[in-house]
Amino acid sequence: MMKNLNSIRIMLVDDHAVVRAGVRRLLEQDSKFSVVAEAESGERAYQIFGEHLPDVTIIDLSMPGMGGMESIKRIVARYPTAKILVLSMHENVAFASQALKAGAKGYVTKSGLADELANAVEWVVSGQTYLGSELSNKIALQLHNAEGDPMQALSAREFEIFRMLVDGIDLNKIAGTLNISLKTVANYQTTIKQKLGVSSPVEMVRLAIRCGLIES
Repeated sequence: MMKNLNSIRIMLVDDHAVVRAGVRRLLEQDSKFSVVAEAESGERAYQIFGEHLPDVTIIDLSMPGMGGMESIKRIVARYPTAKILVLSMHENVAFASQALKAGAKGYVTKSGLADELANAVEWVVSGQTYLGSELSNKIALQLHNAEGDPMQALSAREFEIFRMLVDGIDLNKIAGTLNISLKTVANYQTTIKQKLGVSSPVEMVRLAIRCGLIES
């Protein structure tokens, strides 16, 4: 198939090869999309971004290692014009709003993949922010009622560390994964507890369940 020279150049980032293959197939049905690079981790995406400078990067949030949220932050810090679209299984609003805080320009859930993806890519390329209608409504409601979601108090980095703590990952491992000092992680942990009004790991987990971030 002839490639359209003006096609939208896309990098896919997901730790599951089968997901990347499915997304590639879905996009390349249309000649205006061209997948120019794939990465199986946030670290790899950050390493190769400069080689390809894709128009849009489609990234999963839940990957081993650095994870999607952290790689979004790093890519955008280094390449401020990067346009990143999150493709996630998480339908929880906290993930979407934190991804936008981290620098993503759009968020699509895997359940809405076939219907929304092409549209989302085009929106993001044109400089607009894309959220599925359902997520948009939920986020608007939350902003209207911010005290209803304690996660809104956290920065994107704090949210990522909170998720790691709730998953039972120890501070040394978090420090290594995010490439920051143990002291910095401990400081974040203190700030997170203060912001969320929790004092123990058990309370953290309870809060994460209540906010729908993990299954009870």
